[in-house]
Amino acid sequence: MRVRGVGGPGASGMGRLAVLVVGAVLLAGCTGSGVDEHTGTEAPPLVAPGGPGDEPRRVAPDGPLSAGQPEANEHDLTFVDMMVPHHEQALEMAALAPSRAADPRIVSLAGRIEGSQGPEIGAMLGWRDGIVDATGHAHHEDHHGGHDHADMPGMATPEELTALAAAEGSDFDRLFLRLMIAHHEGALEMTDEVLSRGSDVALQAMAADMMVGQTAEIDTMRELLG
Repeated sequence: MRVRGVGGPGASGMGRLAVLVVGAVLLAGCTGSGVDEHTGTEAPPLVAPGGPGDEPRRVAPDGPLSAGQPEANEHDLTFVDMMVPHHEQALEMAALAPSRAADPRIVSLAGRIEGSQGPEIGAMLGWRDGIVDATGHAHHEDHHGGHDHADMPGMATPEELTALAAAEGSDFDRLFLRLMIAHHEGALEMTDEVLSRGSDVALQAMAADMMVGQTAEIDTMRELLG
């Protein structure tokens, strides 16, 4: 089955900054006519990053990004099918913090994780529901029929989740930070993969945003862990 999403060329590791620029431009307030809604002047064209060795591609601001752009590929779909349950486990761990953590900074961090990853799940599911196959029918089901948790880098084991749920106070804080750092590092592996090998501009913008946010949270957690 061929799939089509909000297309765009794949970004290599060296092209991640360009992906961030594309994401910022997409949110920058240009109208559908290509005229900036704030200044009334014609908006500059969007530039989508190319893959390794490719030239950047100009994208007309008055047309859908999917027009003439590469279709979403297997790496895009795999990323979403794996990252959704990956995020869901992070939310499961974060939900334990208010009643078990000793350090209020852990509670604050957990709230930040819930506040970012909950909406990201919704965005990824919305992206997947918007994918259409070659006949124009929406692609609503998991592309690979689900993935084993062992396939997802950074996932906590059932035993680790049980230990976290049983811990309290400073013991909870240390275990939470250790597990969540590993979890975030696994997410960075997955975002690196889709940024290097995916092809959908909208999804790559989401992945780049996840990479920035989770990298900052890893730094915070390492400071808290000492």
